[in-house]
Amino acid sequence: MFDTLETIDHSLVQHGPASDRIYLMKLSEQDVPDLPGKLDALAEHNSYSKIFAKVAAPFKTLFETHGYIEEARVPNFYNGQTDGLFLAKYIDPEREIDPEQKTIEHIIELAEQKGQADANAATEPPFAIRTAEEADADRLAGLYKEVFESYPFPIHEPDYLIETMRSHILYFLAFDGAALISASSAEMDSAAQNAEMTDFATLPAYRGRGLAQYLLATMERYMARHGIQTGYTIARALSAGMNITFAKNGYHYGGTLTNNTNICGRIESMNVWYKPLSTG
Repeated sequence: MFDTLETIDHSLVQHGPASDRIYLMKLSEQDVPDLPGKLDALAEHNSYSKIFAKVAAPFKTLFETHGYIEEARVPNFYNGQTDGLFLAKYIDPEREIDPEQKTIEHIIELAEQKGQADANAATEPPFAIRTAEEADADRLAGLYKEVFESYPFPIHEPDYLIETMRSHILYFLAFDGAALISASSAEMDSAAQNAEMTDFATLPAYRGRGLAQYLLATMERYMARHGIQTGYTIARALSAGMNITFAKNGYHYGGTLTNNTNICGRIESMNVWYKPLSTG
């Protein structure tokens, strides 16, 4: 079951039972100050245990008065000027506790150490990489279906991939000959000049060859050329490989979103990493 994407007044919200949460993806200033109360009502109606909000720093006080705490921050997230905050409200206090916290902290420390030692290490990729076309949707969906047991969005469905290609997401594909072996995506907010680097997937036989790092470096160059000023990701906190990949590519740790996203079959904590890409 996939989450619902809907507009509440003028703000974009994702919610559903899989991740057992509400995600405020885009806050419209027109909805201030009433939206937090409406999110509370939606959470109560559906018995969700967490509300997760991505907002500009000036709205922090409003959300704090409604019980939110800051879990992560990305400097200059909006148009290279205003910080972006990832805020959380825990309706169920138990959800705020991750028994894997010590492991997560170790992975962050390891990633930062490797990032300092080997920053911007991606070189010329050994495989061909290009942006996806609509004709690639079937096999891209097949790759995602093979790699991810569950995912917040229906990336296993070709029609969804085509719909997002036409609106705001660029998918990047890596090939060994004619075979699709790895993929990623850049989810662009052109108005705010930021992009989420996400949806990394590599076939098991090709793991350990740095494909995610090559894809990430390729996406960064493309985004910078098209006016995107900030790149960020929300990576699985227990995936040492993905956290190290971003640290090696010069990303900075921004915070941990506790028990946040249903991915690969269960709800997991996620780490936020960010990097300035362009001066505009």
